[in-house]
Amino acid sequence: MEIQAFADEGRTWTVTYVVYDRDSRDAVIIDPVLDLDTTPWRTSTDSINRVTEFIEQKQLKVHWILDTHVHADHITGAGELKKRLDAPMAIGANICRVQEIFKQAFNLGDDFPTDGRQFDRLLNDGDRLPAGSLTIEVIHTPGHTPACCTYYIGESLFTGDALFMPDIGVARCDFPDGSARQLYRSVKHRLYELPHKTRVYVGHDYPSGREFKYQTTVGESKAFNTDLPKGISEEDFVANIQKRDHTLPAPRLLFPSLQVNINAGELPEPENNEIAYFKVPLNYL
Repeated sequence: MEIQAFADEGRTWTVTYVVYDRDSRDAVIIDPVLDLDTTPWRTSTDSINRVTEFIEQKQLKVHWILDTHVHADHITGAGELKKRLDAPMAIGANICRVQEIFKQAFNLGDDFPTDGRQFDRLLNDGDRLPAGSLTIEVIHTPGHTPACCTYYIGESLFTGDALFMPDIGVARCDFPDGSARQLYRSVKHRLYELPHKTRVYVGHDYPSGREFKYQTTVGESKAFNTDLPKGISEEDFVANIQKRDHTLPAPRLLFPSLQVNINAGELPEPENNEIAYFKVPLNYL
């Protein structure tokens, strides 16, 4: 199994992964990015182009486009990639809860479905998703959001925002239906139970004074994670995370990202002047 990472350094600090079998050329894509420049409010596909060029170069067959969760800091590129590659999209089944919450926040109307039908498959804990010669095991890891999933492929974990590099820690838990207590149990009782040598591929990195990194191990995380080392109690972890989260600003692309991502990456429909608009709920946070 091979893993190619595409880092969106300096913008969203997201890492997109192409996981593939070099012999069979079967592949999946995890957490792709649609670029959004907020100065002219213009989308672009630079990040997606890098991924598709790699897919074409390696002549890969993409079986699934996977999001680890409903991202709040970038627009998913899954919708655009589905159109380009004719590959289905999948996300955790608790997307339905996230859709319910933000349907109200954005006042999306009665015709916006909250049963996840915008996605090709909704994933539950323990599901084994076939992708040719690859198999993706789904681990439900709520806490950052109720819909977060970690994907276990071979001996590698793709943790999204649940678990970062050891010096960065873990995700914030102050979004609606987020829970530091759930995140503690997701990481300590699920991810940390895997073998120490298991590789961990994180969804973001926010380096300060070091180079951008995206790969660690379960053993390194248990020993050195700044937020969740092996010996910390649940109560201490919850108190620390709640105190930290209280100081964090909202993500810069929060409202555009959520509005699009709950709809499987579909941008808002143009209005009668042929221009599309994002909604921004005032005084919502």
